[in-house]
Amino acid sequence: MSSLSMPLPDSFPVARPQWPSHASAAVVTLALHAGVFGLLLHGWTPELTAPSATQVLKTQLVSLPAPQPVVAPPVEPEPTPLPEPVVAREAVEEPQVDPRIEQHRLEQAELAFKRAEQERLAEEERQRERQQKQQLERERQERLEAERQQREAQRREQLAREEQQRQQTAQAEAAAAERARQAEAAAASRQYLPIAKDAPDYPQRALDKGIEGSCTVSYSVNSQGRIENPKALDDCHPLFIRPSLTAAKSFRYQPRIVDGRAVAVPEVKNTFHYRIQ
Repeated sequence: MSSLSMPLPDSFPVARPQWPSHASAAVVTLALHAGVFGLLLHGWTPELTAPSATQVLKTQLVSLPAPQPVVAPPVEPEPTPLPEPVVAREAVEEPQVDPRIEQHRLEQAELAFKRAEQERLAEEERQRERQQKQQLERERQERLEAERQQREAQRREQLAREEQQRQQTAQAEAAAAERARQAEAAAASRQYLPIAKDAPDYPQRALDKGIEGSCTVSYSVNSQGRIENPKALDDCHPLFIRPSLTAAKSFRYQPRIVDGRAVAVPEVKNTFHYRIQ
């Protein structure tokens, strides 16, 4: 409830209070209080009414213009009662919704829903793309790991083959060397071999002087196994040249056989060592 108080003009007549009416009202009020007190003493309990649900009211305040002063007649007028104050009227009005506003609100809600749906779909698409990228990355890593393992296995296999080839090569070389040695031994058995080699006489002069040394003699072995053109080399001591040449001339060899025929062997060397025991 709202009340409106309006100031009265100075010339507006004012009613004088009437004391008899106030006394009557006081008596009636005392009688009512006495009655209620008596009922309370006899056990009477007033019934309480549950408060009603709060309603939202739309209040409209209506203001009236101030009254114009009235010119009093020459005679004393009768007392005029005070006008009742203007009270604001309360009215419950139904809210009026503008269809255009409602339509705009619905369109905005629909657009917001579409945007949310589009964002959700875009997020799902991004999630799928991330999952696909992760899957592709895992597959790439697995492929790289498989290729690495395959390369490692091929490298180990290659190393094993190379090691096997080296072993085979070494075995083949060893076998070839053994065959060559055997061939050389067989060839040597067919080449010239010494049959008789007498040691030279120690020169007396060298023996008296205590001289020791060596002497290398070069010669040829003819097809009969005899010595031809013996000569002492530069490392010979002069005292050991003659006995070395004499001893070399006495050598006898088995002739060298080539294609079933005996041939001469040039540049055969033999070193004589002279030591005093």
